[in-house]
Amino acid sequence: MFDRKTIDSALSGSTLTTAQDSPFDYSPEAMLPQVKVLKIGGQSVLDRGRAAVFPILDELVRAKDQYQLLLCCGGGTRARHIYSVASDLELPTGLLAALGGYVPRQNARMLQMLLAKHGGLYIMTDDFEKLPLYFKLGCIPIMTGMPPFGYWEKPHEGGNIPQHRTDAGVFLTAEVLGVKRAIFVKDEDGLYEDDPKKNKEAKLLRRVGARELLARDLPDLAVERVVIEYLTRARFCHELQIVNGLVPGQLTKALAGEDVGSIIYKDT
Repeated sequence: MFDRKTIDSALSGSTLTTAQDSPFDYSPEAMLPQVKVLKIGGQSVLDRGRAAVFPILDELVRAKDQYQLLLCCGGGTRARHIYSVASDLELPTGLLAALGGYVPRQNARMLQMLLAKHGGLYIMTDDFEKLPLYFKLGCIPIMTGMPPFGYWEKPHEGGNIPQHRTDAGVFLTAEVLGVKRAIFVKDEDGLYEDDPKKNKEAKLLRRVGARELLARDLPDLAVERVVIEYLTRARFCHELQIVNGLVPGQLTKALAGEDVGSIIYKDT
């Protein structure tokens, strides 16, 4: 006679699709809250070449013995070109996400080579769990900012361009590590009410709440809109800091915890 076996679990009778409160008193564990998670912008920094990249790397090298740095790379103009061609060919969103993911990986490999003598180490998403070891060895891990959704990227109302791109990947990285603030290194002084490259009168927002920012529905944002949405329900990463990496010393101040640039914070 076959004895039926059961597994005692608070979720054993749940379909996981019904709307219900969690049976757990959920307090997630912050794994590496001391890490500084940074995104090096693709179009804003890396596409500018040596003149923009080298001074930023100099600041990071000076800071490497003081902080545990995790660098994530954006895609930039080449990724935009891929999205443009793939959209013209009417390819689905998941394929655009897979194609667009190649460029930030290329950028990460270039940064790794430039930082190799200082402990720069290119890592794939499968190496993510080895971060504690890399930091203990004094490395500077460098990875793509693109989340590994690829073909499984979710469709959305805004068209076929993937909504989860490198900004989203940086935020999700900070959230899973338990980091309070993610730093986005760009070529502007922070978040503006409009694109400052097109509107010289655009007002700089030094500090703004995520819900307030979504309610404003600004025509242009310095980070992907989906990141602002996720910030409203984040467990750990409660702040996004946007700094101008082209201004000497700005990144160093940001690493030290100073509120330079713009801060987007989780509001109630």
